[in-house]
Amino acid sequence: MARPVIGVTCYVEPAKFTVWDMPAALLPYMYVEHIARAAGQPVILPPAGEPRDLAGRLDGLIVAGGGDVDPARYGAAPAPETGYVRKFRDEAEFGLMTAALESALPFLGICRGLQVLNVALGGTLHQHLPDVVGHPGHSPAPGTFGRLPVRLAPSLAKIYQGDDLTPAHYHHQAVDRLAGRLEVTARADDGTIEAVEVTGHPFALAVQWHPEADEDGPLFRALVHAARRTNG
Repeated sequence: MARPVIGVTCYVEPAKFTVWDMPAALLPYMYVEHIARAAGQPVILPPAGEPRDLAGRLDGLIVAGGGDVDPARYGAAPAPETGYVRKFRDEAEFGLMTAALESALPFLGICRGLQVLNVALGGTLHQHLPDVVGHPGHSPAPGTFGRLPVRLAPSLAKIYQGDDLTPAHYHHQAVDRLAGRLEVTARADDGTIEAVEVTGHPFALAVQWHPEADEDGPLFRALVHAARRTNG
């Protein structure tokens, strides 16, 4: 049986590799490893091309982590802490997200991916979470994952085979006003929304944490299973 093709959005940033120093389309390799271990075929998606055509060629989609969404998309001025905004990436991912939802393409959002999903459906974001919850635990230091417990709703607990989880966090933004089509499926102890699902969609969920940073990958397996079921 052919492996389902799972597209993963990526960064476009200045990068140094071998003898080169130039803009590059790049993605932490942990994403690729998890998809491959889950028996999917990973394909990295740079922010280019026609979203509807691209969505039609995929069996599943992951919108990966990255910089902040442009606050203008949810009617806000940028806070001092908002950074790494890449409007060209916003443009590509919002279009791809919309196409995926309209075509019932299995979808997993990770960190930024949850924020893109919420804003695309009409929600807003807290631009700097420590100002809201009073601690930096969701993003303790540059390049350092935090570990905070989250409580899972039954649908997500079924995937993880338990309703408590202490995953890797690295986000300084989070959902403020929840979009109407979304259902909360996990929260941190401080009340932060940590996972959502799209109501009425066969498989469309997003988590604020970084599942690619852990050895086990139940969310990736669930996505690949949904891609195989939907397109098989």
